[in-house]
Parts: sequence; structure tokens; C-alpha cells
Amino acid sequence: MQKLTNKEEEIMQILWKLKKAFVKDVLAEITEDQPHYNTLSTIIRNLEEKGFVAHNAYGNTHQYYPIVKMEEYRKRFMNTAIETYFNSSYKNMVSFFAEEEKISADELREILAIIEKKQ
Repeated sequence: MQKLTNKEEEIMQILWKLKKAFVKDVLAEITEDQPHYNTLSTIIRNLEEKGFVAHNAYGNTHQYYPIVKMEEYRKRFMNTAIETYFNSSYKNMVSFFAEEEKISADELREILAIIEKKQ
């Protein structure tokens, strides 16, 4: 599975949310830096070539839908990010977020409770 560009990820987030959409539907969901219709259509076709999206044809119009689940992509992306930025250490990742004050002590206790529950 290839890493997507930021714009491709944005489009996939919309397709995961909508489940099925025509290009105009995706375009309507983009609030900032809205691309031209043809540009968006090209991005979606690229996603199809990469194996993330498929379509149903209705004459000359295509309705697109994701074939890669968000959970599947998130898992791969997170594993790659942890390998790349945290030396494959989940401890380093959690420590980073604690130091950046992105996770609270209460949230860490909740995570610990989840871990202990599984053992």
C-alpha cells in the first residue's frame, strides 16, 4: 500500500465519510483550497490507479467509493510513523505526546486500564 499525498488523504477522508460520491459531492465537502473540478477528478482517478478507490459508471458519470478501509490505512500509516519517528517504540511515542502536553495523566491511566484489562 502506497503512502498518499496530503491532498489524496484529504480526499480519502471525504470518501470514507460519504461512502459513495460523485466528484461534485467530494468537491462540495472541501472547505479550504478547493481544487478545480478537473484537478479533483484527476486526483480521484489516481487514487483508483493506486487501488484505494473504485467506481460505478452511470453513462459518462462515475460514482466513487473507497475499497481500502480507513482502519487499514490508519494502521499502516501509524506503524510507519512509529517506525520512522519513534524508533519503533510505542513508549517513545506516548512519551512524546506527554511531553508535548497532548495527552493527560487521566488519559494515560485510561490507556493503562485498557492494557491491564487485556492481560
